[in-house]
Amino acid sequence: MTTMQFILLIIVAAVAGMGSVLDECQFHRPLVACTLVGLVLGDITTGIILGGTLEMLALGWMNVGAAMAPDAALASVVSAILVIVGHQSIGAGIALAVPLAAAGQVLTIFVRTITVFFQHLADKFALEGNAFGIEMCHIGGLMLQAIRVAVPAAVVALVAGTDTVNAMLASIPEVITRGLQVSGGFIVVVGYAMVINMMNARSLMPYFFLGFLIAVFTKVNLIGFGAIGLICAYFHIRGLQRELNTASAGGSSGDPLDDIDDSDLM
Repeated sequence: MTTMQFILLIIVAAVAGMGSVLDECQFHRPLVACTLVGLVLGDITTGIILGGTLEMLALGWMNVGAAMAPDAALASVVSAILVIVGHQSIGAGIALAVPLAAAGQVLTIFVRTITVFFQHLADKFALEGNAFGIEMCHIGGLMLQAIRVAVPAAVVALVAGTDTVNAMLASIPEVITRGLQVSGGFIVVVGYAMVINMMNARSLMPYFFLGFLIAVFTKVNLIGFGAIGLICAYFHIRGLQRELNTASAGGSSGDPLDDIDDSDLM
């Protein structure tokens, strides 16, 4: 690893750490973070494959209120470094991502506890009318989140690929690595279930089961599934338009509130 690659890797890790709390540009998502790490380290193919696989695991990971999700940023960056620099398999990277995400979750909570200091300091600056001080408090909190991922990434980048690290990874029993891979598969199912539950689109469930059956009993590739999805979406939209036209022809005003009788409100 060259000096320039090491510097760019630290920048990518820092941006991913800040993205994990901003939730705006999604730099912390495995597909983006692993791809950027692979781009910096000169193996973008491995980064995309690992990121896409980890993205399936992290599909249901999200921060809800005060509940902190497993840290996808730290897991993505560190596992990508170990796989690419340490010449480990994709399966090993997936197995390591789960405990790394749990460790990153604890580290995130610790860092957010420290940022309470900046919140109180920002309150003080607000009373003084110091807008610049408030901005510096925001930037200080973001820098802590950046350091949270950048420092572990730097340490792993320095030792990855050494005989000690390779021996340590090779000494992990297969029952543990295999168990983590299987549990990661369960997390994928839970993630899909959470997304489907949040969508609450029961009218679209037949298409979901249709795609599942086609995937199980045929050998259709992703391009074929995309074409099938477009066709299903076309006929579904045409059906909705036909229902709207029928309702309009039947004397409906098009406004659901106009179709409610006064007696229904009593």
